[in-house]
Amino acid sequence: MSGPPYLDAATLERLVPMDRAVTVLEDALRDGLDPEATPQRSVVDVPAGQLLLMPAATRRYAGVKVAGVAPDNPGRGLPRIQGTYLLFDGDTLAPLAAMDGIALTSLRTPAVSALAVRHLAEPGARRLVVFGSGPQAWGHVLALREVRPVEEVTVVGRDADRAGALAGRCRALGLTARALAAGDTREVERALGEADLVACCTTAREPLFPGKLARDGVTVVAVGSHEPDARELDGDLVARATVVVEARAAALEEAGDLLVPIHRGTITSRHIAGNLAELIAGRVVAGSGPRVFKSTGMAWEDLVVAAAAYEA
Repeated sequence: MSGPPYLDAATLERLVPMDRAVTVLEDALRDGLDPEATPQRSVVDVPAGQLLLMPAATRRYAGVKVAGVAPDNPGRGLPRIQGTYLLFDGDTLAPLAAMDGIALTSLRTPAVSALAVRHLAEPGARRLVVFGSGPQAWGHVLALREVRPVEEVTVVGRDADRAGALAGRCRALGLTARALAAGDTREVERALGEADLVACCTTAREPLFPGKLARDGVTVVAVGSHEPDARELDGDLVARATVVVEARAAALEEAGDLLVPIHRGTITSRHIAGNLAELIAGRVVAGSGPRVFKSTGMAWEDLVVAAAAYEA
């Protein structure tokens, strides 16, 4: 007796292209999905790192992602994060499909960012700065091109070879692209001063750049952390910005980019202008400063994209 089908990375990419992922996420929110009602992820410390458990359910489907975070894996030539997604029927909880959990994450995370950028960024945004050179950095280049006329990409990375390789992939798409070393302060500052979009896709635990470098009107996406003491953005940028999150409940538990300034008293929780559902409903009005979308990654996003893959 055969089990449920397994959808690997190539199959997921074929069944749910990036533009489709953005659309199904927006449709789910417009149809009434409440991101605030999603259960929080469970985190269990184990000798090798952490196990993450991310469940979610709608009337039609239920699902759970189980991911392992092993900090020593890159030194072994293995991904830092690995995992599996299981999709169930919403009524019977019978298993319907299993999926590559990391491929699913690599798809839905930039798709969520693109959805936020679609409703938050300046319409003519064309200059993108990406911090990081891994799968999420590449995914954000692909996703943000779907919602804004991106023409120029600057990749900022600690590993010159990986940053250069990502810039090469961008040029293969027809984009103007270059790679900068994270320590090349002057050039990074210049790129940030000209940027329309900034995507922070790193494992950094301290801010990647001084927030004063972000011009008014720029849209900054930060996706690298779901830990309350880790952040990619500094308090100056957050305090100046119109801040949107996936869900307030999740952000106030997991988003160090916001929690550190809150604990230091430079902002309060009321500084959050809205969640993603409120943003796409037109209930967030951007101010004159920067715009920030802080993502921690939520289980409802996995479920929506996994269900779209299964139905496709």
